[in-house]
Amino acid sequence: MDLESKLKFFLIEKEDDHLINFNEIFQNDHPVQIEIGSGKGEFIMMQSLFHHYINFVGIELKHKRIITTVKKLDTIKNKNVRLLNLFVDNNINKWITKESIDQIVIYHPDPWPKRKHFDRRLIQHSFIDCLSYILKPNGILKISTDHPGYAEWIIKHFNQRNDYSPLFDETSKFIFPEDHFTTYFDELKASEGFPPQFLFYKKI
Repeated sequence: MDLESKLKFFLIEKEDDHLINFNEIFQNDHPVQIEIGSGKGEFIMMQSLFHHYINFVGIELKHKRIITTVKKLDTIKNKNVRLLNLFVDNNINKWITKESIDQIVIYHPDPWPKRKHFDRRLIQHSFIDCLSYILKPNGILKISTDHPGYAEWIIKHFNQRNDYSPLFDETSKFIFPEDHFTTYFDELKASEGFPPQFLFYKKI
């Protein structure tokens, strides 16, 4: 199948004033997991192969990365994957139904290590509010980062909230989850001496 046909299959077309109906798109009512920032597409591709009962939606702002991900996907083997070209902000309510998502995954967001760039970091209270809007009660939010300073930043932000409960401690956050598939960024940063920290939360 050529790239144009694959894009037509995998890319969700947004319509103004129309919430996305995932049951209609996937033709089932399976749980929906969103990955924000699909990167090179390795994680969502591998996850979908082993979890046929979950519908995976990769949200990616950069069209070039969507193309990279689509090239890795197969319309039969990865039929439970769709991609969405979207910037996650307080307009999320225009596209995704409130408390409709079972799990959200954010792996290796840009740490923006310089203090003057901290306001560019993805994890801010306004962004977490957006996640809370679409995540179901008792839904799971999974974040990983290889940057120790960013990990502290993330933990600090969630400690200031009362709508999430941590599912990790100082030891378990360094343990790779059983269903985790090692990605390019995992290997790259681990080789540089920065193993990922897995910061998982439950919405309460």
